[in-house]
Amino acid sequence: MTSPASRDRLFRRPSWAENQTVTRALRTETVGGAILLVAALAALVWANSPWREAYAGLRDLRVGWEPWHLELSIGAWAADGLLAVFFFVAGLELKREFLVGDLRSPAKAAVPVLAAAAGVAVPAVLFAVTVMVAGGDSAALRGWAIPTATDIAFALAVLAVIGSHLPSGLRSFLLTLAVVDDLIAITIIAIFYTQGLEVVPLLLALLPLGVFAALVQRRIVVWWLLVPLAFATWALVHASGIHATVAGVLLGLVVPVRARASVPSVSTLPAETDVAQRLEHRLRPLSAGFAVPVFAFFASGVTVVGGGVGAALRDPVAVGIVAGLVVGKLVGVLGSTWLLARFTRAQLDEDLAWSDIVGLSLLTGVGFTVSLLVGELAFGAGSERDDHAKLAVMVGSLLAALLAAVVLRRRNAVHRRIALEDAVDDDGDGIPDAFQRRSSGDAPK
Repeated sequence: MTSPASRDRLFRRPSWAENQTVTRALRTETVGGAILLVAALAALVWANSPWREAYAGLRDLRVGWEPWHLELSIGAWAADGLLAVFFFVAGLELKREFLVGDLRSPAKAAVPVLAAAAGVAVPAVLFAVTVMVAGGDSAALRGWAIPTATDIAFALAVLAVIGSHLPSGLRSFLLTLAVVDDLIAITIIAIFYTQGLEVVPLLLALLPLGVFAALVQRRIVVWWLLVPLAFATWALVHASGIHATVAGVLLGLVVPVRARASVPSVSTLPAETDVAQRLEHRLRPLSAGFAVPVFAFFASGVTVVGGGVGAALRDPVAVGIVAGLVVGKLVGVLGSTWLLARFTRAQLDEDLAWSDIVGLSLLTGVGFTVSLLVGELAFGAGSERDDHAKLAVMVGSLLAALLAAVVLRRRNAVHRRIALEDAVDDDGDGIPDAFQRRSSGDAPK
């Protein structure tokens, strides 16, 4: 008799509602990824032009007010301030996924959570081993977390170039894996890259955070109240010594994602409104189209003329980062998925082949935004080793993207057929027939 586990399918087509949510998110991130790529290339060109000093001067220009610990360079404002918007959206995604999304079901969450964890652990271990074998010093090991992150916007920009016909089950898996990856990255930054802790500012940050939470829980969503509270929370977390992007995550996690039976009379939104979805809809374009590209512009300006590439290639940190992104991510994501299928007797969905999983695993090696941020935290923004790390992140991400493109293009015709099948709606109810057939087939008998 066949066990129930043997009938399980990996990367099944999601529900129609979940597919629509994923599609909207991926559309925004794909556009943002294209802008991100342009910003990174512009910085790289400027930093290697005769006007490179002007780029460095702009990046290092300090603005702000020191009594609040906020006299920062423009590059630091982009890393600490604008990326907080990115992590706020990540916090909203995390809460939605764990409470009302795919991650609320342990069975559905097992594959992306395991793949994300292995996709962090294996690159980190491979980086450490590579650095030690290559003769790196103990300071070099501070960069162990650099190759662990997946940049969803950049990865989706690659998908937009090589074809947008990846089956819906894999696209949903990629976005969910990236959400879990963000959670792990946030935890790593908060625990391992906090230098010194000021308890008083951290405790004071709970006051504006608590008021922010009370307002959004009562569906009082007005910008002139929420923005000052969010800024106060961010500023106090920054002053505490914890990386300020953590404040963005905390603010996102206190936003409600479920409807209420009733709301106070002072609420500005009805009870059935998904506040998290509303804020995400408004802020995701700002995050993907402005905040992340501006950070990338100020973080990607590495000077490679005059021997910069040669010096980076001789640095064990750079070698470890490239190995972690290209090999570590592939082994971690693909290996954990194969092991899960092997020991649970689960099978791939009938629309997929293992070559699709190989391509997707390679695509997770496109690390950029968080990898660049961790590099700055590990070695100090503007340091020689930070420049080597940035160059390695770009080279490793490019190599992973090219390899993923080669693998996924081989199956592009099959993916196109599946996409056309998914779009058929013979009964005209607005829901493709493929999703209805899958739903009815999944129903208990």
